Amino acid sequence: MRASYKIYNIGNNQPVTLRRFITALETALGQKAVENHLPMQPGDVPVTYADVDELIADVGFKPATEVEDGLEQFVRWYQDYQG
Repeated sequence: MRASYKIYNIGNNQPVTLRRFITALETALGQKAVENHLPMQPGDVPVTYADVDELIADVGFKPATEVEDGLEQFVRWYQDYQG
């Protein structure tokens, strides 16, 4: 039986370092993160990124939002949503 839907992994198809992500989030929030550096934990992966090949092939859309822009937009949306 074939499913009547498909789930896509949507991202910018580029790995982003944790440091870049944290810095972008700090900038969007306007405050420094409290960091607690630990060694790799079970389940942690050294590198991951969204493979958007199926999304491009099926619907012709290739995400191009940089992590800094996406986090800025998300933080503004969340702040507006929370009032």
